[in-house]
Amino acid sequence: MALEFSKLQGTGNDFIVIDDRDETLEITDEQIAMMCDRHFGVGADGLILVKPSPRENCIAYMDYYNSDGTRAEMCGNGVRCFAKYLVDHHIVEASEGSVTVDTLAGPRPLTFTVDEDDEVEDVTVDMGEPVLAAEKIPTLLRAADPDAPVIDVPLTLDDTVFEVTCVSMGNPHAVIFVDDVDSLSLETLGPLIESAPEFPEKTNVEFAEVSGDFIKMRVWERGCAETLACGTGACAVVVAGALSDRSGRKSTVKLPGGDLRIDWADDGHVYLTGQAEEVFDGLLVL
Repeated sequence: MALEFSKLQGTGNDFIVIDDRDETLEITDEQIAMMCDRHFGVGADGLILVKPSPRENCIAYMDYYNSDGTRAEMCGNGVRCFAKYLVDHHIVEASEGSVTVDTLAGPRPLTFTVDEDDEVEDVTVDMGEPVLAAEKIPTLLRAADPDAPVIDVPLTLDDTVFEVTCVSMGNPHAVIFVDDVDSLSLETLGPLIESAPEFPEKTNVEFAEVSGDFIKMRVWERGCAETLACGTGACAVVVAGALSDRSGRKSTVKLPGGDLRIDWADDGHVYLTGQAEEVFDGLLVL
């Protein structure tokens, strides 16, 4: 089976995108993992299939898979790349300036800017309202008041205590604020926290260092390992920073792959803005 694909990246978070609007593809978890493998495949943090949406107000459905083949509810960098693919491949007209796409976490409205060639530069995603109720994130961690958000709640793993703030942006996040993100060994800490029993559906793990209006962040993505960026993770970090009075509701999050602008607006929604780029097209034989 030969598949036409495009490789896109948003802040260094890279994706294989395949048009499956006719819904004829049947790809196994093993094939997805092979495609995303950086030695034996194309190499990517995830696979995005463009599918039709049953919702009348959505132009297409983003069917997203992590690099290990597991399906994920939402990906902030992925949905920006999804929007770029739709516009640059003329599924959406560049003159429209906005589009609503469907995801496993629900519809996501997006606005975009284009260059002189009518190709997408920046995308702003309405990520919706953060979910703070522990049972809906989901996490088994609880604040002293079981109805309160999980803010700086202790998590003990291998005799180490982490203060964790839990947020869902359509997918679960465990945010931990530290003094120096660069000194951490994510290869050790990431999988330990990701698979902790306190997170029944596993979790994405963000380590964040606040410095004025900037937040420096590293992320261990559920089903992916450490990545250069995570859009939903950046949103979760800003929400967690505001909840714990470490930062404001509007911040630039600095990731290894670049910067993302996050605004937890007065309407309760979180808005994510960043670039998206098409790297190359190709033909993949499975």
